[in-house]
Amino acid sequence: MPAAPGTGPDPVVIDERRGMFGAADSGDTSGYGGVVRKILFPAASVRPYGSYFDDVADQLERALVGGTASYAEAVERVVVDRGELTLFVRREHLPSVARALRDHPALRFELCTGVSGVHYPHQEGRELHAVYHFLSITHGGRRVRVEVTAPDADPHIPSIVRTYPATDWHERETWDMFGIQFDGHPSLTRILMPDDWPGHPQRKDYPLGGIPVEYKGATVPPPDQRRSYI
Repeated sequence: MPAAPGTGPDPVVIDERRGMFGAADSGDTSGYGGVVRKILFPAASVRPYGSYFDDVADQLERALVGGTASYAEAVERVVVDRGELTLFVRREHLPSVARALRDHPALRFELCTGVSGVHYPHQEGRELHAVYHFLSITHGGRRVRVEVTAPDADPHIPSIVRTYPATDWHERETWDMFGIQFDGHPSLTRILMPDDWPGHPQRKDYPLGGIPVEYKGATVPPPDQRRSYI
């Protein structure tokens, strides 16, 4: 898998957005059509991280000693941005990290509050991201985010349902919307879309429109058939 963007000392420009909303194929009526903004991916953070973040990293490193992988092998990089801690974990080591976060007495992240999917089409070899949010009640509401990536060509990430049963439906939704295959999930089926629905609707390469929507007799045409402002 290619090296993660942002592993160097400087943020990485991953995209460029024009106008207020990034519209590229229609007129921008916001009055900000000439605005150009760079989309930055935060660089890896260096010690000290601040807050309780150093303690979490230290305790996780101790918890992984003697396991299937060391901290250096499991954790690709650490990002502290906007007062939040994110551990970028190599996908094959996600189950070990999840168990350590839950079981180690100095960590005790009892809850996984959600799993989110993200699609970055321009990150070759790392297009699909699964983002996990953990909460420790024992340690006063500490929070940590774990992010795992997979390529479009091999969209597999190990399931953590055995460690955090509440992620069952979250992983199903992430599969439904983004197409990430959670290996070991007990029943990875559609949860929002019909079973025979083609594709995964929240991917950025999913086509917009094509399906008329009706509301009490009034018809809303798909986006590609609506009025253009150009």
